[in-house]
Amino acid sequence: MDRYVCQICGYIYDPAAGDPDNGVAAGTKFEDVSDDWECPVCGASKEDFEKEA
Repeated sequence: MDRYVCQICGYIYDPAAGDPDNGVAAGTKFEDVSDDWECPVCGASKEDFEKEA
């Protein structure tokens, strides 16, 4: 699964780990993360993430 990087702070969303502290279960593809999810580090919106190269 593709990882996505926050263009504001560099946080990497890894689908294998998810973001359980914010209600995103491990194994959740980035595309399936809720549109109102925010970066757990800086609060950036999902739109501020890009696929890791």
